[in-house]
Order: sequence, then C-alpha cells, then structure tokens
Amino acid sequence: MAKKILVTQTSMPQYEEYIEEIKDIWESHWLTNMGPKHNLLESQLKEYLSVDNISLFTNGHNALELCLQAMNLSGEVITTPFTFASTTHAIVRNGLTPVFCDINPIDYTMDVTKIEALITDKTTAIVPVHVYGHVCNVEEIDRIAQKYGLKVIYDAAHVFGVRYKGKGIGDFGDASMFSFHATKVYHTIEGGAICYHNEELGRELYKLRDFGIKDAETIDGIGSNAKMNEFVAAMGLCTLRHVDEEIAKRKRVVECYRDNLSDIEGLQLPPIQENVTPNYAYFPIVIDESLFGATRNEIFEKLAENNIHARKYFYPLTSAFDAYHGVYDVNKTPVALHISKRVLTIPLYADLPLEDVERISRIIISARKQIKGSL
Repeated sequence: MAKKILVTQTSMPQYEEYIEEIKDIWESHWLTNMGPKHNLLESQLKEYLSVDNISLFTNGHNALELCLQAMNLSGEVITTPFTFASTTHAIVRNGLTPVFCDINPIDYTMDVTKIEALITDKTTAIVPVHVYGHVCNVEEIDRIAQKYGLKVIYDAAHVFGVRYKGKGIGDFGDASMFSFHATKVYHTIEGGAICYHNEELGRELYKLRDFGIKDAETIDGIGSNAKMNEFVAAMGLCTLRHVDEEIAKRKRVVECYRDNLSDIEGLQLPPIQENVTPNYAYFPIVIDESLFGATRNEIFEKLAENNIHARKYFYPLTSAFDAYHGVYDVNKTPVALHISKRVLTIPLYADLPLEDVERISRIIISARKQIKGSL
C-alpha cells in the first residue's frame, strides 16, 4: 500500500536544538508564569511580525476569546461562517451574537460589499478571517469600521509571517489573533497570540490570562488561566529560527502544484494576491463538478483510496454546526455555502516531496478522466 500522506505534517527543529534550548529550565526551575523563555519569545515575535505589541497565550482560541472579553463588547459582531469552529465559538462564548457575512468567491475572505447592510445599532465589532493565508480587504474593512465606530479583530490564524504592502499583517485592525498550533506554518506545539496597538488592551489581556491578577495583592478582575509555559515558548524560539526556510520549502510545493494543476477546466486554484508576501499556508482547490467531471467528494475518496488524506476545509460552515441547529440560516451566505461544498485542501507541508506532489496531482486529474470517460 502507498505510504500515508496527511494534509499537513508538523515542522520540527532538530532534537538536539530543542534539548539545548530547554537545558537552562532545569537550572532556573522557572516553568511558567511569564518566564525568560516566554518574554524572549514575545520580543522576538514582536520584531518578526512588525507589530506594536504582542501577548502570548496557551492557544489561539483562548487568545481570541479573551481579546473579545478584554474589549468589553456587547450585542452583535459581524463575522464569517467560512472559518474554523474557534472563530464563531469565541464570539458566542462571550455572550455576543454572530451576524454572518458572505464571502467573495475569489479568495474566500469576507465580502466587504455586504458588510454595511448587516450593521445595526447593536453592532459593536467586525471579526474578519484571513483564510488559507489570503488577506482580507483591510482598507475597506478599516473604512467601514471608522465610519460606524466599530472595533476590528482579525482572526489571523492562517497568516503568520504574511505581509501586505510591506506591512506585517498583524498590524491591521484593533487586534489580530495568531494561532501557533502544531499544524500551522509557525508553531509552538500549542500556543497563540494577540497583536494590538492599545497598551490598555494589553494590560487587560495580561490580567485575563492570569486569573485577573493585577499585582501580588490585587485581583480586580475575573480572569482565566491562559499563560504560555516555558517549554512551549522554547519550542517557539527554535521554530522561529527556521520559519523563513520552512516558508521557502512550502513555496516550492505550491509552485509544483500550480505547474501540475493550472489550466485544468473545473479546478479553481488559490489566487495570487497583489501586494501580498504569502506564507503558503494551505492549498485549497475548488471543484466545479459540471466542468471537471467529478465532485469534491469523489476526488476526496479517490485520494483516500491512495492513502492520501485531504480535508474538506471548511465544511460544514460554522453556521451549519449541530451546536447551532435552527439558530442561523446558511442560505443567507450562499457563496460560502457553495464554496464549502466544493473546496478541498490538499496536502501541503515543508517536507512534502515534490514527487508526491506530482503523484497527488496525477490522481486528481485521473479521477476526472476516469469519471468523464464513464459518462
């Protein structure tokens, strides 16, 4: 049987490098609570991402959830259903009402032409998502937010290291959340961060991630426990040294896919965005079965038969989750619904051999030929 190829594979530093990085933890016995590894990683990430401020968390979800809480929002938040569960759950768990905006069919980010029609006197924020490494229309979102006095918190889980017009993507909006989960371009095993401009927000985030503690004798808030520990920060310091090399390797994989799958009728490949320095986080293909001759699900199964594990990412829409049954109408976001039924993210990671990329591409194309030939 052919070797198993997963949709992603975690990039790791050399074993010896990580062991060397954690040695002094045994000397200090400082394992958590904003230790030296944590603080060094914060400063290095602040520089790498070109942001004003950054706060680290146990994971991206806690970062987003606590950021929304720190902003003391109420009422309605405009967001997208074409995202991972975390985005919507973080909003709902803050007692806020998500109002779902449709996506555009080119890069699958929020359709900015449809935002203003969703704004009511209850709207307090917009939570757009940079999807698959594709950058939202940040200028138009900023214009709308300024016009209506709304906060903007970006879900930037997919865009670590991405720059737009030379500017770090985490510098847009009021805040941006990054995920450092093991499946991401950059990881700390588990982890996340909020980048922000307002230092007062930073003080609130500091308290919320540490039980509401202001100082040794003052607890003036009700907080959570979402601090990044020293072993995780150590992994982050190691992987940060190699992230540019990892992105370069991912670029070669993406270029190989484009060489093999471009100009195939019925296959929509990821767009190349102007003024964007990409990170090659994902490679989603959208299948038009009427032109391609096979459905997304048929291609998914054909790959699985060859021990290649793609992912229907994002399907279903968050607004269609069983957890929200009967609450939201998926038909109000028809483009997102259409794409969710046709999108497939195929394997992409730094060490994916190019011969495997070519084989995956051949299997996708052969599924089309085989099914068309039987019609």
